[in-house]
Amino acid sequence: MRLHRNWKYLSVVVFLGTFSTLSAQEPPDVAITPIISGLDTPWGLALLPDGGALITERDGELLYWAEGQTHKVAGVPRVLADGQGGLLDVTLARDFAQTRDVFLTYSKPMDGGSGTALATGRLSADGRRLENLRDLFQMKRGASSGQHFGSRVVEADDGTLFVTIGDRGNRKAAQNPGRHNGSIIRINRDGSVPSDNPFVDQPKVQPETWSFGHRNPQGANLDANGQLWTAEHGARGGDEVNRIKKGANFGWPVISYGRHYSGLKIGEGTEKAGMEQPAHYWDPSIAPSGLIVYQGDMFPDWRGDIFVGSLKFDYISRLDVTSDKAQEVQKIESDETQRVRDLVEATDGSIWFISEGNGIVYRMAKAGS
Repeated sequence: MRLHRNWKYLSVVVFLGTFSTLSAQEPPDVAITPIISGLDTPWGLALLPDGGALITERDGELLYWAEGQTHKVAGVPRVLADGQGGLLDVTLARDFAQTRDVFLTYSKPMDGGSGTALATGRLSADGRRLENLRDLFQMKRGASSGQHFGSRVVEADDGTLFVTIGDRGNRKAAQNPGRHNGSIIRINRDGSVPSDNPFVDQPKVQPETWSFGHRNPQGANLDANGQLWTAEHGARGGDEVNRIKKGANFGWPVISYGRHYSGLKIGEGTEKAGMEQPAHYWDPSIAPSGLIVYQGDMFPDWRGDIFVGSLKFDYISRLDVTSDKAQEVQKIESDETQRVRDLVEATDGSIWFISEGNGIVYRMAKAGS
């Protein structure tokens, strides 16, 4: 293990404390720099083409950061900030440079309590407001539970949107495709349902459903081939990385590698015909959140690897991917990786991440870059 030391930049650069290597590959020299501080329970991060950033705070604030200055963005949706709910993910449209469209997931007040919703709006030129805000999707039914909202939004190469939704604490509902609980949904940019969704012609299934049987997927992203991967909370053990398949059932709560918090067995075991196996699972649970599949040039040896933030053990997990399987090979751990909530790859190949525990957005880059 090597730790970079460059005393000239000591006041602005934070160096990696521990780089635990589970494989034979030696880690590169890495520096971690604090970029945006003073955040209150930050949840989602999007990097703007002009070098700025958008950050969500769970209590309902959307922040715009540029050139060291941060201000609140007006025009965000009203959220029910309860438990794990609030203003959650933020993602830029692929054509943001032309449209300035932004996607937000949040816990929307509705009959029965609240549910996961997806909104879109246009960011003003000065970054101070969202214009023409409107919902593209909301769960069919709300719940009073303040847990398991998901929720990430990812735009696919074809312009459709994937949104991850937790089971909202209703385990059985995750096996009912007539509900949105515990599903990944896919919609068009205008909120309509794509004609090639797997259940679009089945009357008792929600037509937005792409996959189901999920517990609480809080990380999602695409690889270089456009394949969707997710990171998902298990119960006591059984946190998962999943390679998402069209129309697939991922088993919760019928199968799991974890146990209930009471210690009792979950469902029928760890596998069942017709239900998908995880690409990787953690036991004990790490409480995974944001996920990226690295595609940059700054760390060429990492290209194609999955990075997942741990909320419980305060590190970033690097997983090597082979076909449809993944294996944790490194733990990036330091005082800066406190409750890693989200990760984003920048255009220069650096990795920006949210430390919810520190209330700071950091940039992880090759030393000297």
